Amino acid sequence: MGMFSWLGRSGRRTGSDGGSAGSAGSAGSAGSAEPAGSTGSARSTGGRSRGRVADDLTEWASRRRGVEVYVEPKTAVTGTSVLLVAHDGEFTRRRISSPKAAQKFAHANQLPIYDAMIVGYPLRRRDYSRRQNILRERAEREALGD
Repeated sequence: MGMFSWLGRSGRRTGSDGGSAGSAGSAGSAGSAEPAGSTGSARSTGGRSRGRVADDLTEWASRRRGVEVYVEPKTAVTGTSVLLVAHDGEFTRRRISSPKAAQKFAHANQLPIYDAMIVGYPLRRRDYSRRQNILRERAEREALGD
């Protein structure tokens, strides 16, 4: 089993580009990522084109050190998504059109890419979330005068 072993298991992949039948705009840039609810056109329900999401992720990654890409498979509740994690644990998550789009994005930006189902998430991501919660609670207590 390879890094993207679950990639070939989905019966919904109909085109040679790895996208579903609704991904008409998949011939775009190498880092094409698709926002939630998008059907491949720029007039998606999220109002953002694939290129815009890819640009946002590229900008996010360029402003941080040690960024890694974790691909999350499609579930019954959410579509395929990508999680970018920086060296300090800061992270961002976006829906994308397919695991192939995540691979293209990672390779275009020279970022390491992992399958979240196989390797899991880095501890630094959970630690970052805990630190942020502690800081938020501390600020709330100070605002109340405790």
